[in-house]
Amino acid sequence: MTTPAILQRNGHPIRRTPATHIFAVGQLVQLKNGFRTFPSRSTDIYRVTGTLPARGNMLQYRIRNEDERYERVTTEDALELVSVLPGAGATLVEKTFG
Repeated sequence: MTTPAILQRNGHPIRRTPATHIFAVGQLVQLKNGFRTFPSRSTDIYRVTGTLPARGNMLQYRIRNEDERYERVTTEDALELVSVLPGAGATLVEKTFG
């Protein structure tokens, strides 16, 4: 069985493009202010470990903090990119290869 096409008023099908994740696996992110329970610390920085399909209208991510033994799942609207100064808090591989 195929899914029926949704037609515009002019009879042409509506083309839906899949949503694109803003953050890539490996990027450093932090939870936005409304989601923190404590003041910002260096431990509030997470690395994106995976991208997940949308939940409702919002794409999801798996994130992990190096100090925690588990991963979290959060939506895209809860995250912001961390701007890291070159060399600050980077691993040797990141310092060497960028």
